[in-house]
Amino acid sequence: MSTTTYTPRLQTKYRKDVVPALMKKFAFSSVMQVPKLTKICLNRGVNGAVSDKKLIDIALEELSMITGQKAVATRSKKDISNFKLRKNMPIGARVTLRGVKMYEFLDRLIAATLPRVRDFKGVSEKAFDGRGNYTLGVTEQIIFPEIDIDKVNKITGMDITFVTTAKNNEEAYELLKELGMPFKNMKKD
Repeated sequence: MSTTTYTPRLQTKYRKDVVPALMKKFAFSSVMQVPKLTKICLNRGVNGAVSDKKLIDIALEELSMITGQKAVATRSKKDISNFKLRKNMPIGARVTLRGVKMYEFLDRLIAATLPRVRDFKGVSEKAFDGRGNYTLGVTEQIIFPEIDIDKVNKITGMDITFVTTAKNNEEAYELLKELGMPFKNMKKD
């Protein structure tokens, strides 16, 4: 067995290109101050999951195929009689990616998935939460190359949240921009 470990392309890019660029831009005194991506969370609510339990299984399987990691069901927190919802019923699916799988997913998202979106002009730069996190809404799961369009019975969307160690929106924006995230109209420096 070889002792060399696999390092994703974007992780190498982060160390070699992104860290020096951000240190220069924000005048950080230490490499440890440079913001980094800690995790990517994919979350998907399933409409009609209350009446049809198979929809949850399909959503879990699709999220697992997209990410390469097993998805878990999200459950309702309380009873809502208008929606025929009981506490602890599965109503969605989620996956949290870290480390190698996180960088691999981000690479595939930027290089292969986002260009497949119809009339794609870039992602909005207004979806930052003020604490250095960015959420991207995807309207169709069929943009992912891992999904077989012929087997899809219902087109649904999902939220993809990028959690960073950035202290504000500007640092998070620069981090994601340096990693290759295609924002709509890149801000002029």
